[in-house]
Amino acid sequence: MDDWKIPLCQAKVLDEWITAFYRVQGMEIPIVNFHSHHEYEIYYFYGGECKYLINNQIYDLQPGDIILLDGLTLHKPNPRSIPTYTRSMLHFSPAWLQELLTVLGALKLLEPFHNLNNCLLRTGNDESGQFVEGSIKRIAGFLVQINEEMKRTGQKNELLEAELKMDVVQLLLGIYKMAQKKFTHVRKKMTGKEQHAEAISTWLKAHYTEKISLDQLAAELNLSKYYASHIFKETTGFTVMDYVMGCRLNQVKYLLEIEPDRSLTEVSRAAGFESVSHFSRYFKEKMGITPSGYREKKRMRMRDDEP
Repeated sequence: MDDWKIPLCQAKVLDEWITAFYRVQGMEIPIVNFHSHHEYEIYYFYGGECKYLINNQIYDLQPGDIILLDGLTLHKPNPRSIPTYTRSMLHFSPAWLQELLTVLGALKLLEPFHNLNNCLLRTGNDESGQFVEGSIKRIAGFLVQINEEMKRTGQKNELLEAELKMDVVQLLLGIYKMAQKKFTHVRKKMTGKEQHAEAISTWLKAHYTEKISLDQLAAELNLSKYYASHIFKETTGFTVMDYVMGCRLNQVKYLLEIEPDRSLTEVSRAAGFESVSHFSRYFKEKMGITPSGYREKKRMRMRDDEP
């Protein structure tokens, strides 16, 4: 199968569980703002100068880098050259694999996504990196087959899905072994701008539930307002307020799920929104669904996952 013929691969019957984007270049899919999602993510970087912000840390990516994300941590790429920016991504729900991993006695294969705190593995595109890249390609191919089968028959092919799951488990096994070897990236010395950008993101992460002003941030970090906003945008690719709102949105999603009886007003205030109306508008704009609808959707999904 031609590498460039399967950039977007998603089986609709599995759209709550697994999605693969293989060797996507430039803007073949949008480069989204600072975001989070409930699926785990395996991200493989091919090339194109790019800084990647994960929570409040900034990484300069190199070809062969692999990022493991638990999904709930806010993250965003900031490529310098959009046309050459090339990556593959796999998103999957751990619930989709729960039963198989339990039967295999292999639940520990998910540990790297929990214990490594959203880490970067630097492979230099060696044999281990090529294994991960090839696995994402095969999984993307399976999703194409599943889509085609669904369109042709209107039914899910359980054998294809079983084969897909086994391929994902093999990939997780390989990543687990890499993590056991402490294949983690040793970060290089950062520039002054990068150090300041990380200091800004760290401060914002600690204060996003409060009423934040650029004056206060600049004063506490001993920076000028212009410099603080300029270098943060230059380094991360978005504004200070983009980051703050991303943190607030992520907290809201978390609270809507773990505190289902808490009112929307309480949830919005706990996350730093000044009014429930602004919160509702912003949530609908970013998530495509109302906060109440999102909460109900997650409730239904939890019921479906129950044995």
